[in-house]
Amino acid sequence: MRPENQSNVSKFLLLGLPIQPEQQDIFFVLFLVMYLTTVLGNLLIILLIRLDSRLHTPMYFFLSHLAFTDISFSSVTVPKMLMNMQTQHLSITYKGCISQAYFFIFFADLDSFLITSMAYDRYVAICHPLHYTSTMSPSLCAMLVSVSWVIASACALLHTLLLASLSFCADHIVPHFFCDLGALLKLSCSDTSLNQLVIFTAGLAAIMLPFLCILISYCYIGFTILRVPSTKGICKALSTCGSHLSVVTLYYGTIIGLYFLPSPSSTNENNIIASVMYTVVTPMLNPFIYTLRNKDMKGALRKLLSKKTYSFN
Repeated sequence: MRPENQSNVSKFLLLGLPIQPEQQDIFFVLFLVMYLTTVLGNLLIILLIRLDSRLHTPMYFFLSHLAFTDISFSSVTVPKMLMNMQTQHLSITYKGCISQAYFFIFFADLDSFLITSMAYDRYVAICHPLHYTSTMSPSLCAMLVSVSWVIASACALLHTLLLASLSFCADHIVPHFFCDLGALLKLSCSDTSLNQLVIFTAGLAAIMLPFLCILISYCYIGFTILRVPSTKGICKALSTCGSHLSVVTLYYGTIIGLYFLPSPSSTNENNIIASVMYTVVTPMLNPFIYTLRNKDMKGALRKLLSKKTYSFN
């Protein structure tokens, strides 16, 4: 990096959530419980999939990677936010802020690609059931996950390198609870037109294009379900897709509303609340969605609990 492009700021100040000082303790406990639920719930999903041989299928292979990504995604922002709320030490180093921005973008994009891979898996399972085993081979599943990691890493690296090339002058207060890319660009005294262009194009590639693929997959799934004559077949197809559709709605609905369809009357507080939805709430809800709405996961959980009870007795 050239000397003239280096930042004059050694640290940033994260203002955090728009809450009153007297409410800090209540929200600290609330978000701590939500974060622990996210970590423990997603770890439980990974454990169940690993221990139960009936869950060694492509769908649950993708789900285990999604659970790991959700843990990582929340861990990028929530621990720092909790520490700031408890200690009131709001500063974050320049390198720490850039690193947080990188990992936030990386895991957000990875989440998007994994959810898309799961939609393709459901499409093949329902629309081409006779070819499911040959199509969704272990090598294809591993390739889809590997490609997701590579593309997400490349997108995050591109954003981060462009961010690191900017100069930050006097203003170093970030009106957010983490180093949000959009908030950081507003603080820069450099030309951010290239950054904005990359955000738009990479956002289309990493968010809107996967979302479009998911919509197309579920259109085909919907047409296939409507052609199924038995009510039992329709219920079975809907049960296998219901959990995934719930996650898709939660994840993409918030992100698209926040970044791609912003309201002219939207305030910074509204943006922070929307960010809390997809960084804290959605990763926490995913384990409940996949365990409570999924018969196989509930069966694996009962099997694990019965083993523990038998061993204890």
